[in-house]
Amino acid sequence: MFLREKSTGDLVEVIRIEDVYDPCLNEIMGRTHAGEEIQDPTTFTKAELVFPSGEALPRCWIDPEYAMLKARAQSFVIQVS
Repeated sequence: MFLREKSTGDLVEVIRIEDVYDPCLNEIMGRTHAGEEIQDPTTFTKAELVFPSGEALPRCWIDPEYAMLKARAQSFVIQVS
């Protein structure tokens, strides 16, 4: 899986895909693809990464409280019959 670093525009090859969608992790391991040589793995902050199209990562991949907030919001829905 490839993501793009916001600040540089470089493509980042994700080492462990599971880390991307784990909302409890703020950083992932990856290697940039800029130039001809394979770069050494380094850590990237998920907040600084987007999809290659420029689209932001889903909130459920970044915010560990997202599921709890969504459940709380659904519990406040008033049902009218």
